[in-house]
Amino acid sequence: MKSDHSHPVIDPHCSLCRIELDKVGVTAGGETLISDISFHIHCGQLTALVGPNGAGKTTLIQALLGQRPHTGQIRHVDADGHDFPVPRIGYVPQQLPFDREMPLTVRDLMAASLARRPVWTGVSKKTRQQVVQALSETQAEALIDKRLGTLSGGELQRVLLAMALCPLPDLLVLDEPVSGVDQNGLSLFLQTVSALRKSHHLAILMVSHDWDLVRRYADTVILVRQKVLRAGTPAEVFSSPEFEETFRTSGNRGLERDVNAGALFRP
Repeated sequence: MKSDHSHPVIDPHCSLCRIELDKVGVTAGGETLISDISFHIHCGQLTALVGPNGAGKTTLIQALLGQRPHTGQIRHVDADGHDFPVPRIGYVPQQLPFDREMPLTVRDLMAASLARRPVWTGVSKKTRQQVVQALSETQAEALIDKRLGTLSGGELQRVLLAMALCPLPDLLVLDEPVSGVDQNGLSLFLQTVSALRKSHHLAILMVSHDWDLVRRYADTVILVRQKVLRAGTPAEVFSSPEFEETFRTSGNRGLERDVNAGALFRP
């Protein structure tokens, strides 16, 4: 298994340097969901987590978010090599379930999230400024007065991204963030994420089945199926025998597309 544990140049404004997963495992009901998961997530880099359905990607994300007990260690390490006690993690889900008929605006949603109280009790000037600033980071400020139910898939994901960035996290987790988003929305979302990574030196972990997206934007790819099967650059992972074997035996829909995607990287 190839793995990139090198130390990139550290941005002086970045308090967190990397997230280290060391032999992380999760069991539930006597069943092993993931085991012996070890890799690093570096600031300023986008790490893509790939694997077939049922490979344990969601379980691993839940462990990272503190939603599942786990064995092994998850360390957040600062620029001096010391443990970072309480890292901020921003999370963008695949979709947000809500009643599309609800008269809730983008401003209302974000203000409630920031203030942790009902918006009808009033919104402070500071909170309003935070909402505008966060939306401007994701090129979504024009959406501030729109009802959530009228947003396109791409617009909603940019709003969720703005919420995940306020306050600015140490780690940004994107869980299939562009599933069902049209091409225009996809391009804008990814351009925004790429710009944020550079401007804020963010550590980003993205779960995705879109190989072209991963190839274009990921620095490191981690192939998992209950454990880490391969880690490296997109070209290294997609051209590996582990990638081909995983998707030939997974029984997933889209098998031919997945295997052919890997073939593009083989000599």
